[in-house]
Parts: sequence; structure tokens; C-alpha cells
Amino acid sequence: MGGSTLEINYDPLPSQADFHNCQARFKGFSGPVGSGKSQALCQEAIKLSYLNRGRLGLLGAPTYPMLRSATQETLFEILETNRIPFDLNKTENILVMTETQSRIIFRPVDEIERLRGTNLAWFGLDELTYTQEAAWLRLEARLRDGKASRLCGFGVWTPNGYDWVYHRFVAENRTGDYQTIFARPKENKHLATDYYEHLKSSYDEKFYQQEVLGQYLNQSAGTVYSSFSRAQNLAPMQIEPYIPLIWSWDFNVNPLCSVIAQRVGNTIRVLDEIVLSHGTIMAACETFITRTQGHRAEVVLYGDRSGYNDHTSGETEYGMIKDYMDANTNLKVTYDAPKSNPKVRDRVNLTNSKLRSAAGEVDLVVDPKCKELIMDFEQVCFKADKYEIDKDKDRRRTHLSDALGYLLCCEFIKPRKGGPRPKNEVLRPC
Repeated sequence: MGGSTLEINYDPLPSQADFHNCQARFKGFSGPVGSGKSQALCQEAIKLSYLNRGRLGLLGAPTYPMLRSATQETLFEILETNRIPFDLNKTENILVMTETQSRIIFRPVDEIERLRGTNLAWFGLDELTYTQEAAWLRLEARLRDGKASRLCGFGVWTPNGYDWVYHRFVAENRTGDYQTIFARPKENKHLATDYYEHLKSSYDEKFYQQEVLGQYLNQSAGTVYSSFSRAQNLAPMQIEPYIPLIWSWDFNVNPLCSVIAQRVGNTIRVLDEIVLSHGTIMAACETFITRTQGHRAEVVLYGDRSGYNDHTSGETEYGMIKDYMDANTNLKVTYDAPKSNPKVRDRVNLTNSKLRSAAGEVDLVVDPKCKELIMDFEQVCFKADKYEIDKDKDRRRTHLSDALGYLLCCEFIKPRKGGPRPKNEVLRPC
């Protein structure tokens, strides 16, 4: 790693290099044990100390013992090995980089109120998943040194379920201020060759997946969509204008949800999702038309059976959709929703088999912008000791995956008169 007056003997792993090169204001390094997280944290701290000459930064860990035995020990080893001069005030727990007069204060973050005070040019936290979100937010507020050359907050961690770190850095990065680098399992060439095999014999399967493979796992009951993999099932896609669109609904009141997809052979491509809090049928239809501008082929509409229920107006949801689409678009829309919902077991098994079959075939690909559907795949669980989906734990969950399940069952299970539907045949209502 280079700087204007500094050369360090450091050969970063590919994920470490990506982390150091990342220019996001807030960035994270997520990886399994042995992936070099503490090394990346401390190397980044030194780099920022040289970029922000004479300014103040902070290195923290969840507790003081963790700060002393892991974070500080790694930092001091790097500095001493590379003969980088520094002075340490043990009483104040402040380190001064002699060449730049930059200062690093060390703080455990288990005492949140102690994090108030001085403006910071940068901060870095070790073992972020064991840190309270309030501590991170307190430090964000302190990242305001007007004389800093590079303002940056960063953290490193091993996944610990769908906690606040996952939501802030992985699932809900809507502002673009956050970016996460994911270390690959067994990437660290500096470890003993039998390191991971030894852990495999010591950990149970779930703990091995989290600690060694760096996977985000639900920490409670069994995950419903266990075949889902971000690596295999996510890919950016565009609407193909001359292939029929499939639009499938779940008529939950809040949020009102639907998915937009296309079928190519036996593969379903989920292109977009519509999620409207306290939304109306009209608003959902308007959103669909806006997002699918330029499409030329027909639209096939599926959904759950509740869409056939009469409302006080005397109309069903499917009737309201038809009225709006007839009045506002020239697209040919075919309504093919069944009058009864598929069994939960059939729907879940089909979805999992499309995500990844026992033969390793992947026939379900999702655009990364479908954040709510992805969170369904990763977080929807069965109730304890029952083959019943838990719909009470989080009221926003299950609706997108339900809509997708109706789509898959209509495309691949529902019997049709006269055999399979030819590629360009117009569907008729059930």
C-alpha cells in the first residue's frame, strides 16, 4: 500500500484490495474467519491517517478486551514491522503518527455516551456485528472534520444473521453512501492448508456456513427458501420488448405487492417488484405502465384467489385492474389467475427447485433491485416445529415471495386443457 511518504510491506488479498479501493463514504468488509478483516481494518486506518495529515481518527471495537487483544495488537504489529514511527499515550489511549502528526484514538464502543465530542476525519470499527447500531450512528454524526481530505467511516465483521449491519450495509443500501465488500471463503492464501478442514470438523453445519463460508443465515426457525443464493440467483436484467410479460399479484392491503417477470424456456426472470404501502390498485397499475414503457408483447396476469372477492363497490381486484388497463394502455392483457391458491408445500417446493434443483440447475433469476423479494428469500421462516410459514414476525415479509409462488405454479403446475401452452398462445381465464 502506498502513500505520499509511506510504503508498507502489504500484499492485500483481492477482497482486501477492493475494500481499500472503495471510495464510498461508509464501507464495510464482510467475511468469514481467517479472511483478513482486522488486517484490512488497520491498514485502512493507517492509509487514512496519511491521507488526513494532522487530523483525528478513531479505531473502536465492541469491548476494551477485544480492542486491546485484536485491533490494537494488529495495528502495532503493522507499524513496528514496517518501522513506521509513532507515539502512544497509554493513559489517554491515543496514538500519534510521528510523520504526519495524525492522531488515532482507541475506544471501546460499549459505552455509547463516551463517543460524543470531537469531530473526526475517519473512524473504523472491528467486529461490527457485535456493536450497537446506536454507537455506529453516534460516530456517523462525528464524521464532520471540515479540514479532512477524505471523510470515511468503515467497519469489518463476520455475518451474524439478519441484524442491523445486514440491513444497513447489505439489504437497504438505498442512498449509495454505503458499500460492502464480501470476502470469498478460503481466499486467504496465507492460512495453513488444513485450516478450513479443521474448522469443518469442529463446527456444526449452520455455524460453519456462517463463520467459514461467510453466509448470512436466519438465526431462528428454518428458512423457507433455503435454495436461494445471491451468487447464483441474482443478475441485472432488462425487459425484452417482444417476450410476454408476466405480472403476478399478492393482494395484501399493506403493502400491496406484485412482481414483473418474463419466461425464457424453463427459466423465470424476475425483472422488477412493485411494493406500495397503503397503495391502491390504480397506483399499482400506473406504476406498472410507467416501468414497462416500450414493451410490445402481451401481458399475462396471475395472482392469489382473494383478487376475486367482491368489494363494497361490487368490483373485484381483478375487475379493477382490467378496467384501468383497458382505459390506460394498448397492451394486450390476459387474466389467468386460478380460483384457488396452490398448496403452500407445492408452492415452496417449486420455488426452491427453480432457485436451485437437486441437479444443480438454476431456473429462477432475480434482478438485484428487487430488494423486498430478496429479503423474503433470505428471511422468511417456518414456524417452529410446523410446516407453516411465519407471517407474523415481520408484516412486510412473505408477500413478494407469495406473488412469485403463484406465478410459478401457474406456469409450471396448473393443468391446462389440451396440454402445455404453446409459446405464443393467448391464455384464457380459468
